[in-house]
Amino acid sequence: MSIQLFIGFTVEGTTDTRFLTQVIQNVFEETALDCRSDVVIEDVRLVDVPKTVFVDTMLIASRQAVCEYGISILCIHADSDSRSIENVIEYKFDPLTEALATLKESQYCKTIVPVIPIQMTEAWMLADKELLKLKIDARGVRDDDLGLHRAPESYADPKQAIEEAIRIAQSGKTRRRRYDLTIGDLYEELGQSIVLDKFRAIPSFNVFESNVRNAFRSLGYIE
Repeated sequence: MSIQLFIGFTVEGTTDTRFLTQVIQNVFEETALDCRSDVVIEDVRLVDVPKTVFVDTMLIASRQAVCEYGISILCIHADSDSRSIENVIEYKFDPLTEALATLKESQYCKTIVPVIPIQMTEAWMLADKELLKLKIDARGVRDDDLGLHRAPESYADPKQAIEEAIRIAQSGKTRRRRYDLTIGDLYEELGQSIVLDKFRAIPSFNVFESNVRNAFRSLGYIE
């Protein structure tokens, strides 16, 4: 008999939702293949709560995840901005874990998976630059010429880097062939299209994938 698993996630903004939904689902579904039992990912659901202080917000999300959706694992997205993953864990997730430890397991989701892209989510959108170039109609244009020659997590502002690449790609078109593409058009499409192997070249994604595996292990599904 298969085990049904419901996954929840919270994000910092709506564009993060559009990009991360399918990425999170793909990681959980692939990890589930390694479980010793037949684990089926039934749903990956956004748990949307008003944002205040991080720990307070995530405690509300944790309770809502269980009470309203029956979620077993809650992914929490928090961009690192200029900090390291270790710093984000220490100052955000460790206090959350301590607060959850005092609460009833029947009322709160205590299996937490941090999702911490270095700088911001847009760095992960640079995982497959050839696909990105295809989507912005820049096939055949050199990465150097688009400003996309660096490692994804080495950009202080990856969102700006993508927006600049779009601008450069559009500037090379005649007025008739030019169209009003923005980065907002790319989040969902890239999230659904980039394969996991491309993401694995990004260190923070590997940390996330490892966190997912640890969550399965904590529930006894992976040895």
